[in-house]
Amino acid sequence: MVLEFREAGIYCPAADAYIDPWRPVARALITHGHSDHARAGHGSYLATRAAAPVMRHRLGDIRLATLPYGEVLRIGDARVSFHPAGHVPGSAQIRIEVAGEVWVVSGDYKTVADGLSEAFEPVACHAFISECTFGLPIYDWPSEAVLAQQINGWWAETRARGQTAVLGVYALGKAQRVLRLLDAGIGPILTHGAIEATNAVLRGQGIALPDTVAVAPGLDLAACRGAMVLAPPSALGSAWMRRFGPVSTGIASGWMQLRGVRRRRGADRGFVMSDHADWAGLNAAIAATGAERVFVTHGYTAPFARWLGEQGYEAGIVATEFGGEALDLPEVEPDPDRDTRSDTAPPLAARQSAP
Repeated sequence: MVLEFREAGIYCPAADAYIDPWRPVARALITHGHSDHARAGHGSYLATRAAAPVMRHRLGDIRLATLPYGEVLRIGDARVSFHPAGHVPGSAQIRIEVAGEVWVVSGDYKTVADGLSEAFEPVACHAFISECTFGLPIYDWPSEAVLAQQINGWWAETRARGQTAVLGVYALGKAQRVLRLLDAGIGPILTHGAIEATNAVLRGQGIALPDTVAVAPGLDLAACRGAMVLAPPSALGSAWMRRFGPVSTGIASGWMQLRGVRRRRGADRGFVMSDHADWAGLNAAIAATGAERVFVTHGYTAPFARWLGEQGYEAGIVATEFGGEALDLPEVEPDPDRDTRSDTAPPLAARQSAP
């Protein structure tokens, strides 16, 4: 086998390297900067050039080499290359070829272009290791245009009532997607420190984002009534949020497609938005690879593997410590000495098998 599934992660013997390992290893190939995939403690890292700034911001002083999309690097007896995954800026699928056999590790991905991340590109392979965070037919994402209409409509209504809109989004990827959808003519856009720090990193590498105001001591909040505030989901309902006075809260997540999740989170509005592929996207991506073998790693693994088997694939489940899109874990600036995760394990409802 080109790749093996070991206790520390997905391992390539020919390269003596791991892909997104969850235990410290000597050589790590990293698909993207979310902290369930890019963890502290490895001897060396290899990622895309576009992922490097966020990784350095989150992990600190690491030994990091980079590779442009599509360029092949020989590591030992393996040919390694990175290809756009469409998940967040700099995210990649990792292609590994050994003696003519090709395996691809998807990392996290979405197949619909969002105008922010490098658009997903199918990679032909013999075996495909795929996430399946939203691997059930109920998951069907609205278009960016529909999301923009929904979010801006809610914001305008909230402002008209004299309230401030506070939207829970992850600091890397989703926050910047939402920023590009917002109508700045409605009012000012405020950001939590974790989001503003990530914005600064992405702006520094040339990614255009609308103007934002960081929520910091000295900010005249009275003058910002009716603003849109972007904050990590963990900040909703916290002491941090009380400074804004009357608010309407929202959450942008794929889990908003599940009835009752918004209510259990105590949010006023839910927007179905994810940086992971929906059901149609997963199936289209897998078909486009031409792979005969498919391994699924995190999400609805059992029902999705069963479905793939029924479609004629040789399908299997791989236990990993990757996650999907959590609503119940805090998003903070990671401490390099501590293992933290941002977009990680699904909420309890998502760990249950499909009815």
